[in-house]
Amino acid sequence: MSAAIPQQPAVRAGRTPTVVRLLVLATFVVILNETIMINAIPRLMDSLHITEQSAQWVSTAFMLTMAAVIPVTGWFLQRVTTRRAYGIAMGVFLAGTALSAVAPAFEVLLLGRIVQAAGTAVMMPLLMTTLMIVVPEQDRGRVMGNVTLAISVAPALGPAVSGLILQVGSWRLLFVAVLPIAALVTLFGLRKVENISEQQVSSIDWPSVVLATLGFGGLVYGLSLFGEGDGEVGTAIGIVAAGSAAIAVFVIRQLKLQRTGAPLMDLRTLRHRTYSLSLALMSIGFLAMLGSMILLPLYLQNLRGLTPLETGLLMMPGGLVMGLLGPTIGKTFDRFGSRPLVLPGSIGMVLALGGFTQVSLTMPFWQVLGLHALLMVSLAATFTPVFTLGMGGLPPHLYSHGSSMLGTLQQVAAAFGTALVVTVMSARSSHLVADGVAAVPAQVSGMKLAFGIATALAVVTIVVAAKLPNRVAGAPDHGNVGADAPDDGPAMQQHSTAAVVGEKKTDIR
Repeated sequence: MSAAIPQQPAVRAGRTPTVVRLLVLATFVVILNETIMINAIPRLMDSLHITEQSAQWVSTAFMLTMAAVIPVTGWFLQRVTTRRAYGIAMGVFLAGTALSAVAPAFEVLLLGRIVQAAGTAVMMPLLMTTLMIVVPEQDRGRVMGNVTLAISVAPALGPAVSGLILQVGSWRLLFVAVLPIAALVTLFGLRKVENISEQQVSSIDWPSVVLATLGFGGLVYGLSLFGEGDGEVGTAIGIVAAGSAAIAVFVIRQLKLQRTGAPLMDLRTLRHRTYSLSLALMSIGFLAMLGSMILLPLYLQNLRGLTPLETGLLMMPGGLVMGLLGPTIGKTFDRFGSRPLVLPGSIGMVLALGGFTQVSLTMPFWQVLGLHALLMVSLAATFTPVFTLGMGGLPPHLYSHGSSMLGTLQQVAAAFGTALVVTVMSARSSHLVADGVAAVPAQVSGMKLAFGIATALAVVTIVVAAKLPNRVAGAPDHGNVGADAPDDGPAMQQHSTAAVVGEKKTDIR
């Protein structure tokens, strides 16, 4: 590859590019929908005359589609321009939202959620890839702090937003309210979003697409079945095993395609040590966040008698604090590096989850609020620097693949976190009930054990955080594409705002 890389016009220091602002706003709107249906399950059961297991599919199908589609986004984002990718993603999301709003039957609603998720799956990798291309390295922490609003706060606020809307009327309002906002964001974005790079004509390996869909989709689906009762455990184990086998074949095929052609998901991203460590830490952090988002509503509503709205309002401050601290944490990272943030953040995560192991029928609500806020602040202190370090440790031609892999593993981690905590809680509760313990104390004990397992996993983040560098001195040199050398090698010259796809020139209009 040529060493001469065309330079983009410099982005003024301290300013977030307009294209990134628009993508953050759009990503916030679409990711909010991943968890917005959690509180609507009882309404769906009553309105559409379906069982609780069927109603859960409005969230499961969304997560499943995300896991299946995201692996394809690395190829897709190289194939089309930024503006076209934005238009397609938001157009698909709008179509799914409209279909869900008017769905006459559950099957149509489920189809609408799948279409919604297909559009959402493109937005996160598009945002991450664009950010890494147009934002200078010295400003990435600050800008990534703003991105925290979209990727972390949106799913945390989903249940609270839905609780407020459901107080007003039907579950259909959840989609009716989102539709005009998403339409305005789409129209404004299509007028303002710039093309960051030229599209690269490349073929797609369809066997890899099938393997990725069956593998990641099957793994997420299988994990989601673990929480549906003892009768589903055997089926869940079989589907998880089949999904894992498909992923193994997918990995083997990608390694082969890296030598002979263009892989669907370039696994050479994992050769860069900082990216791999960041990926592990992010996955465990996301697992902890989603696990707590499942357990806390169950605790507050089933055991403490709060309404969905009261539950959402109790958990909202933590999500808001997480988002509001994002820019400050980003600026701190730019100035001092990752160590003053990631290590304390990991320790805070362990302390918060450890505090939840003491839940009881008399724990004060202010204590629940405080522990949840501590968990959210700790995750914010961890996510922003780790995102920046991980993606900054990759050469530009791997940005789209790196963000695609990160998004995929987030969905798998979410499914694994949900399955783990629900399975542990259910198994412990069932065992105690069988021994003659009353149902409510048994469920409390099950929740304590589930939070204990989450705490033990979170301890791993402290170990990983200690191994992360304070800063990435520079992404690997472009002449080192595919090299086995880790990313803490010689610093490259300052061209982090250059878009590199093969040897094509960057085009900004």
